[in-house]
Amino acid sequence: MIKYTLFGLAGTALLSLGSCSKSSSDDAGTDSAKLEVRLTDAPGNFSAVALDVRQIEVHLKEENDPNGWQTLAFSPQVVNVLDYVNGKSALLVNTDFAPGDLKEIRLLLGPNSYVVGTDGQQYDLKTPSGQTSGVKLKLDKVTLRQRETFQLLLDFDVAKSIVERGNWRAGNDKKERYLLKPVIRLVAQDLKGGLRGTVNPAVARPQVLAIRSSVVGPDTVSTFADASGAFQLGALPAGTYQVQFFPTVAAPAGQPAYNKVVRAGVTVTNDQVTDLGVTKLN
Repeated sequence: MIKYTLFGLAGTALLSLGSCSKSSSDDAGTDSAKLEVRLTDAPGNFSAVALDVRQIEVHLKEENDPNGWQTLAFSPQVVNVLDYVNGKSALLVNTDFAPGDLKEIRLLLGPNSYVVGTDGQQYDLKTPSGQTSGVKLKLDKVTLRQRETFQLLLDFDVAKSIVERGNWRAGNDKKERYLLKPVIRLVAQDLKGGLRGTVNPAVARPQVLAIRSSVVGPDTVSTFADASGAFQLGALPAGTYQVQFFPTVAAPAGQPAYNKVVRAGVTVTNDQVTDLGVTKLN
């Protein structure tokens, strides 16, 4: 696990603010890696801190190579980072990637970022270069590996990141009151938690879904039991999951039907594989 702190890098806190809230299926035959970005926040003395995120790009080659940028697919959105405080985190990016190194990330912001102060008033929030050339974050030793998930957790400190202009005066509507100068603690780690088990009868060949709740919606990974009834899901973030089993084959005539089964409260711990044992489908 890699932990490092970044101070005063405009846009560092914003890396993950465009997203796919639901992960793609875990295909046992794929050679791709997965990149997951989560956001958490330390509270500040504001009612809202809304960031208008338009585009996120990652750089896969050397810094000066203009062809190294790859745009992540997500819907532009305005995100209130104060929704993710006190231990909550939001899954904002979860995407398949070719294995390899990530060198840099660039974020483009729109004109609609703002803060709401404790006075209930809304003020425009500007980030130097965020709306022109974009704001960048260099990554050190971030390597995506085949069939593994790499997580970037951004711990955004609102109290230190929102700076009031020294020349701002109440009633001056033409000057923005606040600037964004992010202070971020970034935790980067490989995710190696997993689930495994068997189903009975194996001929039901169920689809197996592992669903973890997050702030922005369910995070779902899936696979199928093999001909022996065995299944395994890898690269899962730690957390509590609901595991669902959906038979894809009907029971022969005269035999008990194969049923959908739901197992709630399944705990996944990083660097460990949780064994569910045998799950009976009839």
